[in-house]
Amino acid sequence: MTTRRALLEILADGHFHSGEALGAKIGITRAGIWKQLRALAGLGLTVYAVRGRGYRLDQPIEFLQAEAIQENLLVAARERLHQLIVLHEVDSTNSHLKSLALQGTASGTACLAEWQRQGRGRRGRHWVSPFGSSLYLSILWRFPTGPAALAGLSLAVGVALARAMPSSVGLGLGLKWPNDLQWKGQKLGGILVEIAGESSGPSYAVIGVGVNLRMPACAGGTIDQPWTDLSRICTEIPSRNALAAAVLTQLIIALQTFESDGLSSFMNDLRDWDVTAGRAVQLDLPSGVIKGHAQGIADDGSIMIQVGDELRRYASGEISLRMTT
Repeated sequence: MTTRRALLEILADGHFHSGEALGAKIGITRAGIWKQLRALAGLGLTVYAVRGRGYRLDQPIEFLQAEAIQENLLVAARERLHQLIVLHEVDSTNSHLKSLALQGTASGTACLAEWQRQGRGRRGRHWVSPFGSSLYLSILWRFPTGPAALAGLSLAVGVALARAMPSSVGLGLGLKWPNDLQWKGQKLGGILVEIAGESSGPSYAVIGVGVNLRMPACAGGTIDQPWTDLSRICTEIPSRNALAAAVLTQLIIALQTFESDGLSSFMNDLRDWDVTAGRAVQLDLPSGVIKGHAQGIADDGSIMIQVGDELRRYASGEISLRMTT
């Protein structure tokens, strides 16, 4: 175990610990402790120092535990989970599984991490991933069909993510096409689906999801859009391990359903949670900007936009959508 991990396991309770006590438990000097504490800022953590009391994190950390997650999975999901990998840190959970996929790792392999050094969102955006504060989860799923048959997969994943949220999230929950989980117009979670394979099959998808659980203020300040987390909207903050199990359960069930039925089984929920329908929107395309009014989601997963007198459809891809009213 590294010195940093040992320090974090002590501080995870959210209580004050003196520098002397920390040094004695870990076996380093007080100066060494101070150096380690300063380095925690690089993980997106805030440490409070109070003379006479010592040091504590601004909020406790619940470490991810593979056994606890597996115990909370529904039986149907547990049967299709091939392997559950829980890492202390990683470049990104998606990148880790993409590497394993190339080595032939089986479908149903999932990866979670306490911290992502280079968490990724769509279109190369950085996903802010402070240590032990939110959920960073990816799963590898193999399909017998080619990539073209997986159109709409990210939308099905969005429905699965919304279904996994605690009931206390309430009526503010919604999905912003094509890949954002929102609560009252603020980003709560995101999805990154990366697909590879032969045109005629087989293919595989690495599906990454991130859910803001209890974001430190210092980390949230680097996010370039309105955001929220479950600690701000739930009456009781859910356990990270319980949330991981709920998300993983819904993902596996959704992937099985999508594999057999395609997007059709998700359309009712998708339209119920669609926050763009009837709104003025802006689509940023490689070819330019499109402005119009969203008219809902078509059966194939494309978004319908009224542009003047013309009703147009746009598929997912290098497209971002911003509601303008």
